[in-house]
Amino acid sequence: MQELPVINRTQELYEAVCKIAEKLPALKQQTVGRRLENGILELLELLIMAKHAPAAHKSAYLIKASARAEIVQFQLRILLTQKLANETTLHQLQAKVVEISRMVGGWRKSVQ
Repeated sequence: MQELPVINRTQELYEAVCKIAEKLPALKQQTVGRRLENGILELLELLIMAKHAPAAHKSAYLIKASARAEIVQFQLRILLTQKLANETTLHQLQAKVVEISRMVGGWRKSVQ
C-alpha cells in the first residue's frame, strides 16, 4: 500500500531527527531530543488517523496535526538557538516541517 506523501515526509523527518538526537549531550537527549522525537511520532499518528477517519472527523485530526507540526518546528528552533546540532541540517529539517505543514494545510482545505 502506497503512503500519502505527507506521511512519507514526516517519516523522513523522524529518521533525520533520531540521528541528531542520539548525538545530543545526555541531558538534552533526555529532554529536548526525546520530546522532539515523540512529537514527530504523534504527528505521524495524527496523520494516519486522519487518513483513516471518516470525512466528518478528518478536519479535527488535521487541525491537531497542524498544531503538532508547529510545536515540532519550535523544538527544532530550540536546538538551533542552543547550538546543539549542525545549523545547516537544522535549517533543512525546519524547511521539511514547513513543507509538511503546507501539505497538511492543503489536505485540510480539501476536506472542508
